[in-house]
Amino acid sequence: MLTGSTGAGKSSTINALFNMDVAKVGVGVDPETSIIEKFILDNLVIWDTPGLGDEVENDERISRSILEKINELDEDGNPLIDLVVVVMDSSSKDLVTSYELINNILIPALGDDEKDRILLALNQADVVMEGTHWNEETNSLDEVLKVFLKKKADSVRNRIKEATGLSIRPIFYCAGYKEEGGEQRKPYNLTKLLYYIIKSVPKDKRLALADNINNDEDNWLHDDKETDYKEKIKSSFGETVWDCITDGFDAGVEIGGNILGIPGKIVGATVGSAVGAVKGVFVAIFNR
Repeated sequence: MLTGSTGAGKSSTINALFNMDVAKVGVGVDPETSIIEKFILDNLVIWDTPGLGDEVENDERISRSILEKINELDEDGNPLIDLVVVVMDSSSKDLVTSYELINNILIPALGDDEKDRILLALNQADVVMEGTHWNEETNSLDEVLKVFLKKKADSVRNRIKEATGLSIRPIFYCAGYKEEGGEQRKPYNLTKLLYYIIKSVPKDKRLALADNINNDEDNWLHDDKETDYKEKIKSSFGETVWDCITDGFDAGVEIGGNILGIPGKIVGATVGSAVGAVKGVFVAIFNR
């Protein structure tokens, strides 16, 4: 589930990650997403929630809907929502709405494993400080902006820890945006965001991410280089196939035929080839 204030970039984030205009991107002051929308990617479901912060009455209605969805269980009695991604506008000085959502609604509702089920994402890093410290040519930030964003992330973490006792450090990134008739801006740190999403969803749903990932190389070129996120992502998907097969996950044909495009019997006979094939899917995308 993606949540956050109006204009923070939830829909842009979905479109950047999955290369599909499944969610209308708001350009003006009115939110484009008026109800919780459901997007199905194989066995993975994405819930895009309306933006908060426009009207108190609407916020209360949206908050109730979010709470109901978080408390919902699937047919096996497990929480329907594996992960809540809170998209925040890193260029905004007023994050009160986001803090209220996180501290008063999300964390109390997520239960004992709340820290593993919430991801804080500070979007629009490219327009922070009026964009004066962002290099559009190299799609990167200078040292001044890097220090500022790290302090911003620390501030958000401290505010949440004071209110809930949980220490959750946000990720700052830029999803890019697409206006009517405009061009998609190049994302920054999207690879890092994807990596942490992969870590947080169940293994049997990670393959849906593999099958629906944005294949635009430009989306994955630029990140903070704190670690090799691309290699970690490739390794994660390879390990996921291995674990699914060795754990008796009944999806040999599904993994082979639907995800990797090779016969399921080959997957069953040659597990190593299956792992290599999954990694190969991402070599073409994460090859720089």
